[in-house]
Amino acid sequence: MEFAAIVVAGGGGTRAGAGSPKQYRLIGGEQVLRRSLRLFTDHREVGAVQAVIRHKDVAEYGRASTRLPKCLPAVPGGKTRQASVLAGLENLVPTAPRFVLVHDAARPFADIALIDRAIAAVRKHGAAIPAVPVTDTLKRVDKTGSIVENVERADLRAVQTPQAFEFETLLTAHRRAAQEGLHSFTDDAALMEWAGEPVKIFEGLTSNLKLTTPEDFERANAYAAQTLGDVRTGTGYDVHAFTDGNHVMLGGVKIQHTKTLSGHSDADVLLHAITDAILGAIADGDIGHHFPPSDAKWRGANSAAFVQFAIKRVRERGGLIAHIDGTLICETPKIGPHRDKMRGKIAEICGIEIGRVGIQATTNEGLGFIGRSEGIAAMATATVRLPWTLK
Repeated sequence: MEFAAIVVAGGGGTRAGAGSPKQYRLIGGEQVLRRSLRLFTDHREVGAVQAVIRHKDVAEYGRASTRLPKCLPAVPGGKTRQASVLAGLENLVPTAPRFVLVHDAARPFADIALIDRAIAAVRKHGAAIPAVPVTDTLKRVDKTGSIVENVERADLRAVQTPQAFEFETLLTAHRRAAQEGLHSFTDDAALMEWAGEPVKIFEGLTSNLKLTTPEDFERANAYAAQTLGDVRTGTGYDVHAFTDGNHVMLGGVKIQHTKTLSGHSDADVLLHAITDAILGAIADGDIGHHFPPSDAKWRGANSAAFVQFAIKRVRERGGLIAHIDGTLICETPKIGPHRDKMRGKIAEICGIEIGRVGIQATTNEGLGFIGRSEGIAAMATATVRLPWTLK
């Protein structure tokens, strides 16, 4: 493996308010940590993503990383950021990447282009960090608050993450610092400089802000709304006939029944409609185009894979799923007893909160093939948020 990433999420995030760690709060409808993880899981050159978390946040991390590929089991962090990074490095030893990218979970607005620059810089220099010029006037003050001198800003830079290093070099430096009882390095670049390793800078990203205070979250939500202001809606419809069997798959949930549904894959009529709704929202064909029923490899397939494919297409465009709404039209089985389980399963598949999934059900009042209990139909609506583009 050439590249792995460490996402540091081991802090309590108390300064951000809201009574919960900042890395698990929502920005634009998505958890901060999930945004940061997805940045690397979506990148073609990153082979593994190692999160470092608080031990008591295991359940929260599980929700944040649901259905994300490349994520290794999280490891508990230490008392300092430095100790947490070392824990992540040690857990990556069996993976043996050539390079490692270290990123703060509290910077959810980094982008793929920034990672591309990090990768190019570390290949060239062995150690490189993103930085942006300091634009504010800087003054040095004394303990009374009086100005002592102006500080020349031309040679100053504000440092960000992800920072990129040769894996073995960074691991060696961290181990050495720990052995010498040094635990106060605030970033990996400072530790590498202490170890005598040269570190270069590359172009950072002005929008790659670190979330620390409640005001930061207000700005972040405003920024997320602005950057994902292209709100689109897609609709989907599917129908399957009953055949001999003993269960049906609806919304990813297996429901015991006197018959089963016949059709494409596992014939989950609701997930098929949801897939079409998501693809429709981004004008990207339909389920039959991407997964032809004539292709034998999809026979009996789990329909969750189709939904995940559609969601990946949204994320490749820099977007997210804002809401899913589905309606089942059938005489049997009864949907009410299974509604919340289906909502939870769809939320899990889509990587969104359950409050962003609605499920309704109605009968056909005894009319038509549905009224005769010969099959089930489903309709779905997907609301997607995308960045504004000229295309």
